[in-house]
Amino acid sequence: MTTTRFAPSPTGYLHIGNLRAALFNAALARQAGGTFILRIDDTDPERSKQEYIDAIMEDLTWLGITWDRVEYQSKRLDRYDAAKQRLIEMGRLYECFETPVELDLKRKKQMNMGKPPVYDRAALALSEDEKDRLRAERGSHWRFKLDHKRIEWCDGIIGDISIDAASVSDPVLFKNDGQILYTLASVVDDTEMGVTDVVRGSDHVTNTATQIQMIEALGGTVPRFAHHSLLTGPQGEALSKRLGTLALRDLRQEGIAPMAILSLMARLGSSDPVELRDTVDEVYANFDLSKFGSAPTKFDADDLKPLTHRYLAARPYGEVREQVLALGVPDALGERFWNVVRENITTLDDMESWWAVFRDGAEAQVDAEDADFVAQALSLLDEPPYTDATWGDWTAKVKEATGRKGKGLFMPLRRAVTGRSRGPEMADVMPLVQRKPKV
Repeated sequence: MTTTRFAPSPTGYLHIGNLRAALFNAALARQAGGTFILRIDDTDPERSKQEYIDAIMEDLTWLGITWDRVEYQSKRLDRYDAAKQRLIEMGRLYECFETPVELDLKRKKQMNMGKPPVYDRAALALSEDEKDRLRAERGSHWRFKLDHKRIEWCDGIIGDISIDAASVSDPVLFKNDGQILYTLASVVDDTEMGVTDVVRGSDHVTNTATQIQMIEALGGTVPRFAHHSLLTGPQGEALSKRLGTLALRDLRQEGIAPMAILSLMARLGSSDPVELRDTVDEVYANFDLSKFGSAPTKFDADDLKPLTHRYLAARPYGEVREQVLALGVPDALGERFWNVVRENITTLDDMESWWAVFRDGAEAQVDAEDADFVAQALSLLDEPPYTDATWGDWTAKVKEATGRKGKGLFMPLRRAVTGRSRGPEMADVMPLVQRKPKV
């Protein structure tokens, strides 16, 4: 059975970059009728917070991405300790004592000599007495001892990858304070949870190489790996997870439709054009990992606005009735109101300003040369309620009284009634107008 996972760290809010991994892994599982695991990487007790766990689940639920079960790494520490002991017994995990400052000096020295900054395994040469002394002085961390051979796999996006393990430092798996790091926790979880496919960012390629050796050392089956490109800004600039505008909760606050986000992210960076979908299941059904490339992918949050507009414009009234009535629109006018404004909004929040125009009257926009014309025209308009025939009847009277026609007739009246130069058909607008316009 296909089993995938999304493993966010609850140290902040989900952003648009995190979403790619969540969406891609969910799509693979759903296409295959498999299992999608939400795995909370909460092994850092200082930075992991319940509010972020709640927010992760809330954001995914808002998007329509569901999971089959939740796993918490903080509840699996005994499994990681067991793996630690097995690796020590195999001679694949060894204790090191360098401080961060000492390691930094080593790296700089190697780079100055034109060598790759790879850990020199000096800890392996220490005697037991030296280890005891250093352990008492400064504590220790633990590294996985790589076999110095080529690590090769066929990546689902990048293609064939080959990395010389000798060019990579033995990865640290346990910190000085005993905290387990992502590298081993992920391997143990993927192995024991039967994960068959892992899709993640291309910044994890080196991690994947070292994790393949760990999986093999622990007797697990290596999953199929695929590394998607990293997102950049519209000009190719690096994206930061700290940019609030890219947090999913902030996009939600801006009124961006979930399906606009999913439709864009399911195709961005692929050879297929973006197609707006109506449901998450449609997104999954049309997802094709093989169409994605490895080149950096430009993301512009502004692209979500026209997609949101198109998505909303296609919604039947029943899907938005609750939001419409929450504005104070009378139930009898709700469907008419929606049908009038839905082509003229970018987000649902834009409905509020339209209802304010219809309910309270607009701040009329009248050019100086049209002032007398508009005043005369309004004198020919009756008090509401208005009907479907009001606009045609009124403009006919105004045309007869003033001799104006075409744009010179209609545009000043539109701007007087709505305060805008663009918008829905005025014949549809008038039955919604609750107060006679004033200038």
